[in-house]
Amino acid sequence: MSPFWSPLVHQLAPYVPGEQPQLANLVKLNTNENPYPPSPKVLDALMAELGGDADRLRLYPDPGATALREGIARVHGLDAEQVFVGNGSDEVLAHAFMALLNHRNGDGTPRPLLFPDITYSFYPTYCRLYGITPQTVPLDERFQVRVDDLIATAQATHAGGVIFPNPNAPTGCGLARAEIERLLTALPDRVVVVDEAYVDFGAESAIPLIAAHPNLLVVHTLSKSRSLAGLRVGFALGHAGLIEALVRVKDSFNSYPLDRLALVGALAAMEDSAWFDQTRGAVIASRQRLTAELTSLGFEVLPSQANFVFARHPAQRGAALQQALRERAIIVRQFSRPERIADHLRITVGTPAQCDALVAALREIV
Repeated sequence: MSPFWSPLVHQLAPYVPGEQPQLANLVKLNTNENPYPPSPKVLDALMAELGGDADRLRLYPDPGATALREGIARVHGLDAEQVFVGNGSDEVLAHAFMALLNHRNGDGTPRPLLFPDITYSFYPTYCRLYGITPQTVPLDERFQVRVDDLIATAQATHAGGVIFPNPNAPTGCGLARAEIERLLTALPDRVVVVDEAYVDFGAESAIPLIAAHPNLLVVHTLSKSRSLAGLRVGFALGHAGLIEALVRVKDSFNSYPLDRLALVGALAAMEDSAWFDQTRGAVIASRQRLTAELTSLGFEVLPSQANFVFARHPAQRGAALQQALRERAIIVRQFSRPERIADHLRITVGTPAQCDALVAALREIV
């Protein structure tokens, strides 16, 4: 703590990312990274951008990320004006919180922002940073998002917006597109942000709803299904008016959020649909096998549409399981809050060999 801090800093409780340990022979299943490398065309694009001459790096990148936005638009059947890109989906979400989810009543009092009580733990952090009042809506007993509860709470509290991941994190449970459309229709005067970081592993995307719903913003990342966590690229899709708000915030913060290598690497990854289908198919197959193996060991596993599973063993404490796995050089994630998920483990779907190592260790432990 320093006497030079601004008052806001004292109020912040920063997000704590998943651990990145430096251990030998580690089976790392705690941060939902894709176990497979990105498309080989990504490396080709990076080398071509440098062209054997690092002199290119003295030049600023395109502040509008024009080629990348056009490429993303082609993949999703949209116009480039409906695409915003940023330094990872976390930055895109941060801009959305500031530009689209921070609303006040006529008397200046804040309108709450709704999100599930068990969800991505960065959302409360953004609320503290931007002075937004959070309003959580409990998941049901099966850890599912209930659209009726979101609608009722939004109407009762005059909420300024709604945000949730689909599939949800850390549960992995997905919400059907028809339910998302019902939410959008019921709340036409509120922005609804659907955070689709994991949607490519089996859930229904809300992107087809954009044309009919100007209040919908869909956020994606290339960190998961495109295996580019190290390049930090995310994007948002929506009506041009929503995208313009994000651009205005970006250009008031950092006009060049993506460097030259990130721009060309991300475009190459988006354009290689064959590699995308192959690697996400492998992850889905491993997830199904891992779920069956955990169930055979007595674990209760939530139905996942993500690249991770959320599981508990009725006879084991979550923290003890996490520690026992760590002693065997296997890292998974356990959340101490809220209390009703404290005994669950969030386990990233790894390669078949990594999943086999995890199951073998759990067989010893339980």
